[in-house]
Amino acid sequence: MLSARFKPWHVPLFAAKYAYLHLKRFPVLVHFEVTMRCNARCDFCDYWKNGADAARSDAASYADAARYFNPVMITFTGGEPLLRRDLEELVAAVAGAIRVRYLAMITHGGMLGPERARSLWQAGLNQFNISLDYLDTVPRMRAIGIDGIRFNTVIKRSNLDQLLPIVRCAEELGVGVSFSTYTDAKNGNTAHLVSRDEQQHLEEVIAELLEFKRKKRGVIVSSDYYLEQVPRFFCGEMHDSCNSGVRTIHIDPAGRVRRCPDFPSDFHWRDFERYSPIDCNACYYACRGEAQAPLTIARVRDVMATAQ
Repeated sequence: MLSARFKPWHVPLFAAKYAYLHLKRFPVLVHFEVTMRCNARCDFCDYWKNGADAARSDAASYADAARYFNPVMITFTGGEPLLRRDLEELVAAVAGAIRVRYLAMITHGGMLGPERARSLWQAGLNQFNISLDYLDTVPRMRAIGIDGIRFNTVIKRSNLDQLLPIVRCAEELGVGVSFSTYTDAKNGNTAHLVSRDEQQHLEEVIAELLEFKRKKRGVIVSSDYYLEQVPRFFCGEMHDSCNSGVRTIHIDPAGRVRRCPDFPSDFHWRDFERYSPIDCNACYYACRGEAQAPLTIARVRDVMATAQ
């Protein structure tokens, strides 16, 4: 689903740019990790243990990197990006650096009030990906005209029965839901993994989500392809090469590139060297699965649909 800021004629522009970047072997999605700190203490993530960033790029550096890679989509992430008081300046600089682009931010939502949301929206942000912990923020953002809102929901053993209710909640609020898949790769916490005994339950839930999508596009923004592969990951049947680094990259606060958020950095973006696919199946994050999803008619319908 696209924000109302975009028109149907933007879709072929994005598709053409996607194809061009694919042929050039440049990433279509660049994650700017604007800080490695976080003030939430999720038990499946270790960012909250990080201290102050040793070095942080300024707005001009982010704009230069955006101009160099010129991707279809840029995501401001972390850590918790709202910890940066100059985030609006970073967003505005990147928005002004390239023309055909979609700018998003991933946040736990605890620091996102309507006024901060408005200032980021005005700076050029097109989409807010928000944790479900702070639902009260969403109606107030909608009330001031912000329509690029998604829930980020991680599929794990403890919330399988909540996935469809989350989708219905999003439908009522007029926002989208983007799913990702839990992995213990970050800190070894296996408590949230879906076990083989729960595999049938997982497959039934995925089937319900896909049936919802067939009836109403624009609420679940995860591709059909991605959802269909989730059971394969949890039961250990996924042996595909990973295109992280090929179609997506992460740039840390100092400007260094990582192929994946769980890998060490390799070089500064100014010294960028093209990556090749890697034999790794430690995760099935959305950034991996969606980068591998084929461009189908259903995917185009997802993009062009609205949540209401």
